[in-house]
Amino acid sequence: MKKKKVQISIEELEKEEYATLICYPKPTKAEFKKRLKELQKLGVKAIELSGEKEVFNMPVLGKGCVCIVVIAYINGKRVALKIRRVDADRMGMPREAEMLRMANSINVGPKILAVSKNFLLMQFVDGKLLPEWLDSCRAKALAKRVLRDILEQCWRLDRAGLDHGELSHAPKHIIVDGKAKPCIVDFETASLKRKSSNVTSICQFLFISGLIAKKFSERIGKRDKTAIIEALRRYKANRTRKNFEKVLEACGL
Repeated sequence: MKKKKVQISIEELEKEEYATLICYPKPTKAEFKKRLKELQKLGVKAIELSGEKEVFNMPVLGKGCVCIVVIAYINGKRVALKIRRVDADRMGMPREAEMLRMANSINVGPKILAVSKNFLLMQFVDGKLLPEWLDSCRAKALAKRVLRDILEQCWRLDRAGLDHGELSHAPKHIIVDGKAKPCIVDFETASLKRKSSNVTSICQFLFISGLIAKKFSERIGKRDKTAIIEALRRYKANRTRKNFEKVLEACGL
C-alpha cells in the first residue's frame, strides 16, 4: 500500500524529526541548521514526502549512495530536490549541476533550476521509469518512437562529449512522462573527460542483453543483434551522423 503524500512547510521542516531526511543518514544539529538556511536561500517553501523509496519511515522519490531525492515546492510549483548525503564521497553538488547544464544545453535531462553545496533543484519529471512504462505500453509504434527519442538524446550527448556513465544499465536513469517523452536523468557520474559512449551503452541495454532488451524484443519484434553490434562498431570508430543512422536502421528505428 502506498503511503499518503505529506507536504511539510519549510517552517515545519525545522522539527528535529526531519533532520535524518535533510542530513541523511546521520545528522548533527549544526549541519541541520546550516542546510535549512541553504533551502531557504534556494526559495524552497515546502517538501513533499512521497515515493516508492523510504528513509527512516519517510517516503522519498529516490535514495542512492550520494543523494536522497524528494519533491519540493518553489513558487507553488513541484520540483525535484536532490539532497546530498552527509556521508557522500563528494564535497558538494556543483559538479553534477555543471554536467546537467551541459546536458540541458543540448535539450537532454531535467531542467536545472538552482544549486547550492548540498542541494540541487531541477524540473520534476512526472512519469514512469522505462521498465514500468514498457510494461504498460501496448502500441508498437509508440514504443519505437520512445526508443528512437532515447537514442537521439544519446547521440546529442556523444556529440557534446558528455558521457552519462550509467546507461549500459539504465532501469532507473530514464523516465517516460505522461506524453510519452523520455528523459535521461541522474548525471551524478557524468564526465567530459571520459570518451563518451552513450549510444553504444544504451543500445547494449535496450537491444543486446538483459531483461529490458528481452521486453523490447517482445514489444517491437526481434532484432538482429549481430547487425546492431556491427553498426555500433562502425559508429564507435567514426561517430558520424551517417553511422548513427545506420545504428538506428539496425535497431529497426
